[in-house]
Amino acid sequence: MYYFWDWTFILLVPALILGIYAQARVSSAYNRYSQIPSSRGMTGAQGARQLLDSEGLMDVGIEVAGGRLSDHYDPRSRTLTLSADTANSTSLAALGVAAHEAGHAMQHAAGYVPFKFRGALVPVANVGSYLGMALFFIGLIFTRRGPLMSIGIALFSAAVLFTLVTLPVELNASRRAMVALQNRNILVGDELIGAKKVLSAAALTYVAAALMAILQLLRLIALSRRN
Repeated sequence: MYYFWDWTFILLVPALILGIYAQARVSSAYNRYSQIPSSRGMTGAQGARQLLDSEGLMDVGIEVAGGRLSDHYDPRSRTLTLSADTANSTSLAALGVAAHEAGHAMQHAAGYVPFKFRGALVPVANVGSYLGMALFFIGLIFTRRGPLMSIGIALFSAAVLFTLVTLPVELNASRRAMVALQNRNILVGDELIGAKKVLSAAALTYVAAALMAILQLLRLIALSRRN
């Protein structure tokens, strides 16, 4: 059990604190600006559709699904999926989130390199985040300094790389969203500030995730060198 409860957990504390703070920021910003309707009365789904069409992306579909903040863009089906809260609301938060997802569709259409790179990393990152950690601790407990630990670290490194590549992708999508919202007059004046605060808070969660992944990798390396 000492492998799982030892001093190396201290390495994760900064990321845990930042993660808690980021989630609090997201909840606070979203709850506040989800109560403020836009002056034009456009819903999140309508705003996303207008932004997509203005970029010549009429072939990108929009679907509504359940779940809170489950919004995402699927490049395989070229479909933007919005939660009901986002699709049907006229709030600043809804329009900001919908525009952000439309921003990912714009990245896809423009061939934005980090977006393409992140997509290529998805299968490896999924394996690395789960199998990598499992192999490392199996090696740590049963073989000590064996190849399983090194393989586990290598696989988990792919998951870390994925979180790092995600940062510019998400920040760029938000930047595209804010520019598009302003240029198309979907939001005006202080409304843009509200939407930006929601997206900035959401971006902080990706920073926290990247920091956690990096520190977790450092923890694995520290444990491997101790044994």
